Amino acid sequence: MSETRTVAITGSASGIGAATRAILESQGCNVIGIDLKDAEIVSDLSTPSGRNSAVAEVMELCGGQLDGLLTAAGIGPPNDPQKILSINYFGTIAFLGGLREALAASDGISKVVAISSNSTSTVPNVPQDLIDACLGGNESEALGLLPGDSGDAQNFAYAGGKTAVAHYVRHNAPTAEWAGAGIRLNSIAPGATLTPLLQAGLDSEEFGHMIKDFPVPTGGFGTPHQIAVWIGHMLSDDADFMCGSVVFVDGGTDALVRPDSWPKTFKM
Repeated sequence: MSETRTVAITGSASGIGAATRAILESQGCNVIGIDLKDAEIVSDLSTPSGRNSAVAEVMELCGGQLDGLLTAAGIGPPNDPQKILSINYFGTIAFLGGLREALAASDGISKVVAISSNSTSTVPNVPQDLIDACLGGNESEALGLLPGDSGDAQNFAYAGGKTAVAHYVRHNAPTAEWAGAGIRLNSIAPGATLTPLLQAGLDSEEFGHMIKDFPVPTGGFGTPHQIAVWIGHMLSDDADFMCGSVVFVDGGTDALVRPDSWPKTFKM
């Protein structure tokens, strides 16, 4: 493996993406950041053209060879639900698919971490057809399934997109195109983490009280650095045997809400 690793990070300018960037750069990594500002590549990932141009620029900057990828770009309530879904799911998938060949070209085992969320297991009644439309790659169909611009639409867009990200990882990680090509694809599911995204929710009259009342057994919110430390490990050589995992780092919320739902025994 080359002495200096090159890692691409979407959402590199703030929150978890920025905290991960700081850790990787302290380790001597070359980071290619993608964000709306303050990044090597400035692009709007809510649009197909923005995603395509950003992927092409990453390919040019890395010379077609990439050692790692973190998809941290994302937004949540209060925001336009269609933009939430477009950035969080379709923005993520554009980079996973568009950079897979560059990741396979790494001199060693490349690592990918896609950020999901503990909303995957704590937000009720997310429509399955919304998740299915995402996994089917049909953005217009998925957007059309969102119920207007209501609070439910924003919650469903966020939780549905993050659930689809986790399912994409589970479906694809063990395949010949990923694990067989020397790429380790995993996901992290943070809980309430005090990023600018969460702060916007806390400041919202509609969503603030729900976030404050959400149970976190360890108390308080996580920090971007606490999540980034885990991501840094998942992007390191120590994660060579990690494949298709969805790691909850959420202060115990998922365990509190569904203690018996996972893991499940396998029945033939």
